[in-house]
Amino acid sequence: MYHILETHPELVPFAGDINLRMDNYKNKLYQLLQGRTSLKDFANAHEYYGFHQLPDGWVYREWAPAADQLYLTGEFNGWHWTDTPMNRIDNGNWELLPLYTRRAVQDWQNGSWCCEVWDDLEPYPWTDGDFHCNEKPLIYEAHVGMCTEDSRIATYRDFADQVLPHVKDAGYNTIQLMAIMEHPFYGSFGYQVSNFFAASSRFGYPEDLKYLVNKAHEMGIRVLLDVVHSHAVGNTLEGINLFDGTSYQFFHDGAKGDHPAWGTKCFNYDKPEVIHFDGFRFDGVTSMLYHDHALGTNFSNLGMYFTMNTDIEAVTYLQLANELIRQVNPRALTVAEDMSGMPGMCEPVADGGIGFDYRLGMGLPDMWIKLSKKKDEDWYLEDMWRELTFRNAGTIAYVESHDQALVGDKTMIFRYADAAMYTDMEKTCHTDVIDRAVALHKMTRLLTLAAGGNGYLTFMGNEFGHPEWIDFPRPGNGNSFHYCRRQWSLLNNDALKYQDLYAFDRDMIHAAKEYHILDQDFPYLKWIHNSDHVIAFERGGLLFAFNFSPIQSFVDYPIPVGTDKPYRVLFSSDDECYNGFGRIRHDTHPNEDGHVKLYLPLRTAVVLAPEE
Repeated sequence: MYHILETHPELVPFAGDINLRMDNYKNKLYQLLQGRTSLKDFANAHEYYGFHQLPDGWVYREWAPAADQLYLTGEFNGWHWTDTPMNRIDNGNWELLPLYTRRAVQDWQNGSWCCEVWDDLEPYPWTDGDFHCNEKPLIYEAHVGMCTEDSRIATYRDFADQVLPHVKDAGYNTIQLMAIMEHPFYGSFGYQVSNFFAASSRFGYPEDLKYLVNKAHEMGIRVLLDVVHSHAVGNTLEGINLFDGTSYQFFHDGAKGDHPAWGTKCFNYDKPEVIHFDGFRFDGVTSMLYHDHALGTNFSNLGMYFTMNTDIEAVTYLQLANELIRQVNPRALTVAEDMSGMPGMCEPVADGGIGFDYRLGMGLPDMWIKLSKKKDEDWYLEDMWRELTFRNAGTIAYVESHDQALVGDKTMIFRYADAAMYTDMEKTCHTDVIDRAVALHKMTRLLTLAAGGNGYLTFMGNEFGHPEWIDFPRPGNGNSFHYCRRQWSLLNNDALKYQDLYAFDRDMIHAAKEYHILDQDFPYLKWIHNSDHVIAFERGGLLFAFNFSPIQSFVDYPIPVGTDKPYRVLFSSDDECYNGFGRIRHDTHPNEDGHVKLYLPLRTAVVLAPEE
């Protein structure tokens, strides 16, 4: 019996399904390892396929089992299509346009791509030593191309030199880079991939990406690659669709190979040639796990995870991917974008799980969006607490990621403030709308970080309340970059509230690190009162108290605590340096029979530490 059935006895009725998954995993592992000693040996296909320089010249190989003939054309043969035929060798392989491209360059005028043979034989002069970050992940999700304020596509070096110092100052220990895998359509946000082994040429050369990673490591920041393994772009000229003339070379044949919601192609994970590995944050895991891509499924009972709807081949693929990553780097971190809450997602493969370290808490931003549409007095704290703390795996908590900021949606502060963002963001301006928006921006983030998971994530710019949405250049907006950039000048303007919102985000992140609050799996609820709209809990030795009431402040509000020590205020969301009103003094509160009495103004949060 697998260990997952001991730690999760509720899964015992589904032992047969778990055994079936594990049998499929073992059989596929045996199939892949024939003649090899490890998955790492199997996964080096990019070192065989594509262009490679040998002592006596170059070799080029492709896998196209259904093709009758392959030709290579380029400047070297005057672009004569049939002058340079490739030779069929074994197992559908051809030797002499590249799936394993190291660098792909787009012809913007014609909308097509060509391969640029990139000679990267000289080793990069890494200076990061034996880098390793063992802290709980505090993730800064980012898109390199939109990281500057300029109306252009930014570069890897722009991000390294201009954004990484900001990430370091903000206290985040991890960056999660989107859209690195090459994609034909910039507006897809990198989620319609064409070249799975090529770093996007839009942002620079491979050495520039290495420069970024090296600099991040020197700052103590780990780098996660947001990899798209769930689907591929359907384009035939730029991508791998119909590469050898068939739809089933890499994907499922027929309707099963077409994603009904995304317009992309769905991989057949049962084929050894399809299993290509890379990276750490896996996009679209929920879509991979279920034959219907979980569209409209609410997962109201455990049986919904163990039915004929579950794609066992996809489960096996993810297990193999996690095992490979551990072989290449035993200290690597993997995160699954899964909204279904698949049991065993973050359990070791050997125990019967899928092998991820964390999953994204995708229900949390949905909760905050729903609450933002209600009156403040209708926010029911017990429901909020249940959503924040209900998790069956290591969870990355967040208020908003890039998903909540895309065109057609709104960032959270825009939901709170709306048009007042354009007129009332001067520090000296205080109106009911903007004061509420600023207060809730701080409180929702602190509550999510302190109670919502085992890690935390924000999207680039949202830490200081970046206004407006994200819209990439496209024909529908006149190919404008206006909404595809980050307005850092707002943060650097001493007259605006953005600076104060950033200061609060920075200080809450640094406090979480200093007191290791995420090392404690769950917070300890100390007090919750729906009518008062007050909630308090302890985590990492700190006491967090929130008053979400829109109308009522409290004096000497008794909060039970877990020690017999007095408690000292570290900071509060009402501090003047965070554009608050400075009503909470940083005093020490005596412990009276296991309680401390706090002044809790409306819409404020306060963080206290026991005095030694």
